[in-house]
Amino acid sequence: MRTGKMGRIGVIGDVHAEDEALDRVLAFLADRGVERIMAVGDIVDGPGDADRCCRLLADHAVVSVRGNHDRWFLAGQMRDLPHATAAVEPRSRLFLAGLPRSLALETTAGRLLLCHGLGDDDMADVRPDDEGHALECNAALAALRRGREFELVIAGHTHRRMVRAFDGLTIINGGTLSRGHDPCALVVDLEGRTVSFHDVTDGGVVRVAQAVSF
Repeated sequence: MRTGKMGRIGVIGDVHAEDEALDRVLAFLADRGVERIMAVGDIVDGPGDADRCCRLLADHAVVSVRGNHDRWFLAGQMRDLPHATAAVEPRSRLFLAGLPRSLALETTAGRLLLCHGLGDDDMADVRPDDEGHALECNAALAALRRGREFELVIAGHTHRRMVRAFDGLTIINGGTLSRGHDPCALVVDLEGRTVSFHDVTDGGVVRVAQAVSF
């Protein structure tokens, strides 16, 4: 039964000023008929045009959150990083400053938390190969599991594609658009409970790479 909650979404991982890839991915996701497009932050600090990235995200009404690189940029920190964004237009700074740390949304698969790391901690993460002690000591993950407020978490930060389930909590990592880091875009079918990962190639072609059920 249709409810008015989101059933099909596009997900963009860490952007890192990859404006050309972002432009291609936004067109690709629009053609896939997604109801909303979401981005997990880290919009700045990369080799492309950070201002254009901000404009593209705003113009396409992408639901975005703030990443640690965005936070560092606004605070003038970590500016010696490779490809650190030196400055942006005033409207881009306002856009970045207005991004929330996390955002709760209603979907047909349950309540979803959009964030960069895990919850409001933009430096926390869980990785595809984390097991044992790494999971036991992950305080941010433990808090999400203990709270039982969300069925889904869409995050980034690690640049690694992932779908993992933890006792009723599914974490989807959007990867990244950053060149050299296996760039991708995601289509999440919340009604069919599948995630399709699409490779973003240097030639601008986006193709299906992998589909995962959750």
